[in-house]
This record gives sequence, C-alpha cells and structure tokens, in this order.
Amino acid sequence: MMEHIRKKAAALLARCDTAVLASVDEDGCPRPVPMVALRTEGVSTVWFSTEKDSVKVRQFRADPRAGVCFYERGNMVTLTGTVEIRTDAATRSELWQPWMAEHFAGGVDDPAYCVLRFTAHRMRYWLDGDFAEAGVQADRT
Repeated sequence: MMEHIRKKAAALLARCDTAVLASVDEDGCPRPVPMVALRTEGVSTVWFSTEKDSVKVRQFRADPRAGVCFYERGNMVTLTGTVEIRTDAATRSELWQPWMAEHFAGGVDDPAYCVLRFTAHRMRYWLDGDFAEAGVQADRT
C-alpha cells in the first residue's frame, strides 16, 4: 500500500511546477515562499534555484530545516527535511533553465545564482481521500 501511495505522491510532485518552500526565520517561525521546483527525484529530493544572498539562503545557513508543500486539485504532499545550498558549477549547469536568465542576467555563471537541494525526511499526504504520514528513505531513481 505505501509503495503505491509513494508512487502517486512522486507523480504529483513531478506534475507540479510550483511548490511552497518554508525556511525557519530568526524567531523560529516558518517563512513559506512559492518557488519553482526545478526537478524532483521521487519524494525524497526537490531542487530549487535562488539568489545566494536571499533571505531564505541566510536562514538555511543558520538552520537547514525546511518544509515543502505541493498541491493539486484537492491532493497534497507535504515534506519536512533539510536544505543544502549548492554553488558548484556542475550542479548549477545541470539545473539551469533558460527562463532563469530573467533572474540571473549573468546566466549560468552569474555569481548570485545558487541551487537548493531539499532532502525529505518525513512525508504527509492527502491523495484521493487517503491520508497518512511516513518517513522518507532515499528514492532509488
């Protein structure tokens, strides 16, 4: 049963191009912001891009705990886990998309461009009337 739900959850993540990513602010409160999900790997990993000097990056440097929520027509998947800030050229190049030039005028080599790798530890979902919560192991993709 759980494997079937996990596959449905992964399919929802793959279809949704926008997710809400929450960092933890200086007062210990969540700070949710809508973000483009650049790539998902099952339900265990979600990739985002942002400016390396953004508020969220500063917050993730201080506290890597995060939450991500995907929603589609009454179905939702929420994930809690941690964020790693990636600035290496290989990752930035691999995840670069043409629309990102609107935000990073220097293109893939823009020094402000960085990537966030969210790794899920727990998943909560409501899919087609089924609700559950479970730990997340790395996907075998």
